[in-house]
Amino acid sequence: MATQRSVKQIVGDLAFLDSSPFAKLLDSCLRSKSVSDTRRVHARIIKSQFASEIFIQNRLIDVYAKCGCLYGARKVFDKMSNKNVFTWNSIITGLLKWDFIDDASRLFASMPERDQCSWNSMVSGFAQHDRFSEALGYFVKMHSENFALNEYSFGSALSACAGLVDFKMGTQVHALLSKSRYLSDVYMGSALIDMYGKCGRVSCARRVFDGMRERNIVSWNSLITCYEQNGPASDALEVFVRMMASGIEPDEVTLASVVSACASLAAIKEGLQIHARLMKCEKLRNDLVLGNALVDMYAKCGKINEARCVFDRMPIRNVVSETSMVSGYAKASSVKSARLMFTKMMERNVVSWNALIAGYTQNGENEEALGLFRLLKRESVCPTHYTFGNLLNACANLADLQLGRQAHTHVVKHGLRFRSGEESDIFVGNSLIDMYMKCGSVEDGCRIFETMVERDWVSWNAMIVGCAQNGYGTEALGLFKKMLLCGEKPDHVTMIGVLCACSHAGLVEEGRKYFSSMSKEHGLAPLKDHYTCMVDLLGRAGCLDEAKTLIEAMPMQPDAVIWGSLLAACKVHRNIMLGEYVAKKLLEIEPSNSGPYVLLSNMYAELGRWGDVVRVRKLMRKRGVVKQPGCSWIEILGHVNVFMVKDKRHPLNKEIYLVLKMLTREMKRIGYVPNASDDEAYEEQNGSNSTSDCQIDFQVETAIA
Repeated sequence: MATQRSVKQIVGDLAFLDSSPFAKLLDSCLRSKSVSDTRRVHARIIKSQFASEIFIQNRLIDVYAKCGCLYGARKVFDKMSNKNVFTWNSIITGLLKWDFIDDASRLFASMPERDQCSWNSMVSGFAQHDRFSEALGYFVKMHSENFALNEYSFGSALSACAGLVDFKMGTQVHALLSKSRYLSDVYMGSALIDMYGKCGRVSCARRVFDGMRERNIVSWNSLITCYEQNGPASDALEVFVRMMASGIEPDEVTLASVVSACASLAAIKEGLQIHARLMKCEKLRNDLVLGNALVDMYAKCGKINEARCVFDRMPIRNVVSETSMVSGYAKASSVKSARLMFTKMMERNVVSWNALIAGYTQNGENEEALGLFRLLKRESVCPTHYTFGNLLNACANLADLQLGRQAHTHVVKHGLRFRSGEESDIFVGNSLIDMYMKCGSVEDGCRIFETMVERDWVSWNAMIVGCAQNGYGTEALGLFKKMLLCGEKPDHVTMIGVLCACSHAGLVEEGRKYFSSMSKEHGLAPLKDHYTCMVDLLGRAGCLDEAKTLIEAMPMQPDAVIWGSLLAACKVHRNIMLGEYVAKKLLEIEPSNSGPYVLLSNMYAELGRWGDVVRVRKLMRKRGVVKQPGCSWIEILGHVNVFMVKDKRHPLNKEIYLVLKMLTREMKRIGYVPNASDDEAYEEQNGSNSTSDCQIDFQVETAIA
């Protein structure tokens, strides 16, 4: 108020000998951001002999523009009969600042004369408003017209390269910078680190950082953020420790990046230390970004109660805070709490929806995930590629081809092309392949694979594993050979698919070769799953002793799955001696699992050793082991019919058994003889009334449109 009174008094009372007092008054107006005071000074200038002076008119344009009054700035500009380069620069800078980008571009094009400041204003203005390609266009033209590039030119150009994730252009700007005197400037170094970090070129960023003679907080923050976003996240913590040792005090940007790195690493110990540090700083204690980072870190470390504690203490929360809690509850398998938090959210974005849909999918509640997607569509929220990835996973988990095809239709409608880039959507194509393969539609999966614009190693893995699991072993091995020819490096998942394909195709020698090639050719140490595949392959081929030798030579402890696979092979090949040995090993690992008892009992029955059958059954009763009833299901017209052993509550019970008897008679007529050692076969011989026929009927809402 005192400033306003002062301006009123001076403007009303004084006549100036030159325009410099008016310039000082305009500086005062600019400091207070007062448009009304600027107008008063302007009115006094109009009445003075300086009304046509270019210097004071330029100051008026500049102050009006910086105070947000573009109408006043443009009015002064349009009425000026004489303009110089500063006049044009002032109005263009003002237009750029307030987002009138195209107007600024038109004025720039009509400038009779330009200087370094004119070009820098255009490069900087377009870069600041995320019009990066045009910013670089002005930068290139500025250079081609032989205007000197300075730190502002280079800084804006590097920012544009970072925004476009244009590594090639970034290196060209770096090359130009290397020839200038600004290369050693600490701000240029920081801008280079930021650009290389955003382009994912961690080694280039580190090389720039290591070559800097002087560093500031921005330099350190840029490198920490580079490691946090691109990995390895552990290096972000290492750089942070070095930064502290150098005497640089971290700010909120540093701590947010370090907390995010702790979240990626699930490094709860380090996260707690950072939390303790920022709690000692009053300025940072209630920072929203840091609060959100802490909630996310605790949630990702599985400390949902601590995450909730931080969340409840935050004085201000936003959609990011609440979404982190939704995601945290889902990760902790508290899907009900996640849904409750989601329901209470005042504001939701698509990330919030994706977090809950992913939570349902990850916790096996696939129908709920589909229901939530329908709700998302009803509320006109635009799904992203992450939404579709989770939706397709839900369809794959349900093995529901009809729903999967509907989801595929939505993917097509949204124009996803399955290509890499800043917002890579290749994983949606991979999810489609996985879904079709799990639904048994190998042809559709192959079609998606062939039409993908780009593929990654996951695409190849989905195809190889999918073909192997659906019995297309030879095709899976053919795909593996093509993958190697394309230069893609196999990983552990690839080799599981390859070994599984050999097993299904009965290719024992090829399986041995591929298993051996894992460490020799691809640098992959076989994991437990690979040994399981090999045992299955050898067991199917009757190489039981070799399978046993392989298990005993494993570098890790064999589990029940591996021994179970060998026991099943012993039953098929009627090797009772080895079967007894394997069953003993299995019962040491899982004494309450009914599988080994039943398989061993059936093996004795096949050999007519009924005393041993009785002994095994008594042992089961003594240990309280109960055989889990068999279960199967089939979907007909949107109804899933679930059948369990020895129950008969299906409404079509009589009709089902009529067909079953008919099929049994036909099978016996052409020579089928039931295996008396199997429980189900035994029950078949002793009356069909004891066979499966409980039905739990529930309807799945099929439309996801």
